[in-house]
Amino acid sequence: MPAHWFYPDVMDLSEYTLEALQRELAGLGFAPCHAARLLRFFYATGGEGTIGDSQLPRALIEWLREGTARRPLSQAARQVAVDGTTKLLLRLADGRTVESVLMPAHRADRAAGCISSQVGCAMGCDFCATTKTGFERNLSAGEIVGQFLALRREALAMDRRLQTIVFMGMGEPMLNLDNVLAAIDRMARNELGALGWRQITVSTVGIVPGIHALTASRLNVHLAISLHAPDDETRARLLPMGRRFLLRDILEAADGHQAATGRTVSIQYCLLRGVNDSLGQADDLASLLIGRRMHVNLLRYNPTGIGLRGAAYEATPDAIAEGFMMHLRSRGVVAHFRRPRGRDIDAACGQLRRRTEAV
Repeated sequence: MPAHWFYPDVMDLSEYTLEALQRELAGLGFAPCHAARLLRFFYATGGEGTIGDSQLPRALIEWLREGTARRPLSQAARQVAVDGTTKLLLRLADGRTVESVLMPAHRADRAAGCISSQVGCAMGCDFCATTKTGFERNLSAGEIVGQFLALRREALAMDRRLQTIVFMGMGEPMLNLDNVLAAIDRMARNELGALGWRQITVSTVGIVPGIHALTASRLNVHLAISLHAPDDETRARLLPMGRRFLLRDILEAADGHQAATGRTVSIQYCLLRGVNDSLGQADDLASLLIGRRMHVNLLRYNPTGIGLRGAAYEATPDAIAEGFMMHLRSRGVVAHFRRPRGRDIDAACGQLRRRTEAV
């Protein structure tokens, strides 16, 4: 009997919690202790590889070989930018697709990942490519974990370690929170993905009940708020969910998360020419954040074409963008530009999926 076996093609371990696999093995008459060994190896190799273990029972090896489930994600498209950013379009078992991105860090041995929580998105943000395809369905916890494993494999191939994950891809994480939390647990726990809680950020357009639920989960992950405007009227034009949740309520929920976790909340703000980039709006944003220990990440817009409401947005010119940032800093706000990544490929969320599926 060979001491090595290859299991990812015959079963989908990403859909198992440690406890669920222990129960299944016990029900089949195997020692539950094998579950931790299998899952540790599965996550460490990005869901691929061989393991040599002469202590594994022959019947367990056969069960792994003869299983019928398949890994739910396969690669539908892949783009690599000049800066090394790698964007994956991953196909699910039902044929639908989601995007994931790996971004090399400044350190030569590290990388950061961005993953999706839904197929499509229902938020209707006017400057986002994802929303143009509409909402199709939530991802399962295993499908979310599958993206993490795909990015870990990409990082390993570059001799890098996947260090951080942000839920900032397709979809609104707070509207699929049960599966997002289950996936975070599998990615972060030492017995499984071993990424660590502090290495995970959940980004939201400001779903207040979801922020409260994330805080109540006690997972101690980071929170990012996609604000994009300093007043409710402008925000409602850009993000329809702004009509439901006011800035005041969103920031109060963020305050609660920060107080409970000790994690500094990030404010995401995409600068759009003539829409949200005036010095007056910078002043309004600073006033919102006075007394709050929050960081503002300023984003440069990647054009995505005509919005759902017929508007054609443009990136803010560099000089105006720099002035916006400096005004925030003059008011005591910690602000910086997030380094643009993958601008020579379909970098904006949803672009690769739209282009690929239009062919």
